[in-house]
Amino acid sequence: MIIGAILAGGASRRMGEDKAVVAVGSRPMWERVAIALEPLVTSTVLVGRDESPSPDIVALPDPVDGPTGPLAGIAAGMRAALQAHGPHAAVVCVAVDHPYVRAGTLRRLIDEFEGVAVVPVQDGVRQVTCAVYPAAWQAAARREVDEGGSVQSLLDRMPHRPVLPEEWAAWGEDGRSWFSVDDPAALTLGQERYGSGIE
Repeated sequence: MIIGAILAGGASRRMGEDKAVVAVGSRPMWERVAIALEPLVTSTVLVGRDESPSPDIVALPDPVDGPTGPLAGIAAGMRAALQAHGPHAAVVCVAVDHPYVRAGTLRRLIDEFEGVAVVPVQDGVRQVTCAVYPAAWQAAARREVDEGGSVQSLLDRMPHRPVLPEEWAAWGEDGRSWFSVDDPAALTLGQERYGSGIE
């Protein structure tokens, strides 16, 4: 069983306003990510928030105070998956500022899940905020948070399945699924590159 986690923590300083509600096309970014996740998961949680913009999505505050990057949110998503479906469950994590994420790419990542994280790689960098993680990693992820680590440091010591460019390109992916709209310049660039529609 798989749940979706929209990673929506952080202060949105570079954007200058709450990224989650910035519109791309006619929809706020959180909603675009939720639409991509909806047909693939049993439920969706919005991590890093005290309130949800939708009655269909449960809000989960970050489990620790202070800046921790996406790791704390991913750990919270793992915990939600573990509680809902047990240790064999998975969580599909997508950052709220990835409004161009493709449901087809998420489906292919899910299809590759066999108990370890499935993480796209572009230009040698693991795209950790558009990836599938096992619920069973929750304790390890929380320890990494407590020790001041990151998602990258967690993956350095945990087995995972990298998805390299030649593979995701064959799926029809062009990097848009993890393109981060985290400031006004990126918002403009994303619309120039990818338009404003939802695939």
